[in-house]
Formats: sequence, C-alpha cells, structure tokens
Amino acid sequence: MRIGAGEHTYDWNETWATMPNPDSATAGWSHHGVVVTEAGKIITLHQGDLTMLEFDPDGTVERTWELGLSEAHGITLVKEGDTEYLWIADNGRKRTPDTGYEYPPGDGVVTGQVVKTTLTGDRVMRLDTPGLPVYREGDYMPTWVAVNEERNGGNGDIWVADGYAQNYVHRYDKRGGYISSINGEEGTVGAFDCPHAIFVDTRKSDHELYIADRANGRVQVYDLEGKFKRGFGSDFLTSPSGFATNGDLMIIAELKARLTIVDLKDRPVAYLGDNEQVSDVPGWPNNLDENGNSVATSLLEPGKFNSPHGMAVDANGNIYVAEWLIGGRFVRLTKS
Repeated sequence: MRIGAGEHTYDWNETWATMPNPDSATAGWSHHGVVVTEAGKIITLHQGDLTMLEFDPDGTVERTWELGLSEAHGITLVKEGDTEYLWIADNGRKRTPDTGYEYPPGDGVVTGQVVKTTLTGDRVMRLDTPGLPVYREGDYMPTWVAVNEERNGGNGDIWVADGYAQNYVHRYDKRGGYISSINGEEGTVGAFDCPHAIFVDTRKSDHELYIADRANGRVQVYDLEGKFKRGFGSDFLTSPSGFATNGDLMIIAELKARLTIVDLKDRPVAYLGDNEQVSDVPGWPNNLDENGNSVATSLLEPGKFNSPHGMAVDANGNIYVAEWLIGGRFVRLTKS
C-alpha cells in the first residue's frame, strides 16, 4: 500500500525481510537499531536472539554473527578510509519472555557499554564509562552513538547518549579518551529527559549535533564543541527517538507511532504512518492480557506505525524502520 503524499510518497512493505528463527523472532521484544552499508546491505539485530543480521535489499539474510552484548539498542555506521565499522550502544539489559517481558532483576548498578566493531563482529574499541560522580552508584545505560567523522571534515570525536539512566551526552576523542559531558542545562530549553538518540547532521556547511530529547518532546541542537545552539519541536513533536537524513530533509522517528520529516530550518513538512492514538492503548507498544501481562499487540495495521525505534535510509531514499514491540515489525518504505 502507499502512504504519504506528493514528493513524500512511499510504498509500505512490512513483509520484505525474511527473519531467521521465526519462533524466537515472534516471541522477542524488538528494541534495536538499523543501518545501511555503502553496498546497500541492511544490518540490524534479531529481536529474539542476540544475533546480528545482514540483509540484502530484497530481505534475504546474507550473514549473521553473534552480538556478544546484551542489546544493540543503537547502531551507527561509520567509514574510516576504505573500511566501514559499527558503533553499538548496549543499554545493558533486555526484556525477554523468560522474565515476563520485564527487565531482568539486577544485583545493583546496571552498566551498559559502547563498542566499535567490524562488519563481521570483531571488536575494535570499547569506551570506558565516564568517570563522573553520578556513575559511582548510578546506572549507565547508553542508547546511541554519533561520530564527527573525519571523512566529513570532522575530528573523529565520538558522542554517546546515556538516554536510559543519567540523561547525559558524553564526548570522547577518536582514540576513546573521555573529554566532557552535557546534560541540557547549558542551554535555554532545559535539562535532557531521555536523550534517546544523537546524530551528526552534515546537511549544511556548519555541521551540528542533534539530540532527541524524547521525554521532553523536543530536539536540542548543539555545535560539535558541545555548545547549545537551539531547541525545536515542542509545538509539533511528541516523542523524537531517532534521526536519518535524505538529501536536504531530516526524518525523525517518533516512538508514538509516526515518522516526521523536517526541512533545513527544522520545520515540519510531512508525517508518515501517523497513528499516535495507538500509544494510548494499555500495555502499548503491546497489549495486556486479562491478568495484566504483556502480550503481542493485535493492533498492527499496514500503513500505520506502532512504535518506530531504529531507522535508516539507503542511497535510493528508501526508509527502513524497526519498531519497538513484542514480535517486532521491520518496515521498508520504498520511495515512489
């Protein structure tokens, strides 16, 4: 089916990808990222198994490898010279059927991690938890990574969002040395509340760091030295969760059931798959059974999103969206 209008028209396809181990996939709670390589391969995580998957554009799995982490919540693709790498933000725990889809009980502090790997899973670098006082007894649950890539004229700095614990965004140099942190109090719109995803925007000559300040329903924008520039979206965003760009346009995944497209001036130009009312259903993004337990939702509709989470755009402008829910849903929006 077709969604959108005018130049923002796409064909909706939620069955394009063949997921291996379908029983585990049906039971797993999807909560991961997506990237597209320069060769057009789509890399993501199996929602039930801790296995990375590489799909061809037709949805056939070409390679798999073990993740070796708790989750691939945020996946960021970078290129250094002729080699592509993955930065993976592991928030440190995952909901599973064995725990009734609650997070597993822990023994004290939850410590996630951020790692850099090859496209075959070999680990290249691991970033240390920032040595801030808040982490002496507090959780560290990183959710996303952005890199000021040298191929785009940057200095290689690595930015990490701790979206699920202390609401900081941390800056490291290209060798992994910690530099500094921001928490939103530097600016004029207020402290971060779930800085879920971050993204280095290169659409303009002045490259910027976009931060999805999700629980505040807005985006905050900084320069790449960590200086606040502006905030936007409080009047038209509900739950910004991820970013991708396509030419001069930016696509913002909103967890509350839509994609929002904005222009170079951060103004909304289109919504895709808008279905915000589904987020008001008890148990969303899933349903609740008669005993109040989380079960897979019965409310999925073609052409309408439930909970966009991971997102990527390929060279042809097609959008790949992994949704956050039991059983997952991996949608391709093919540019018409």
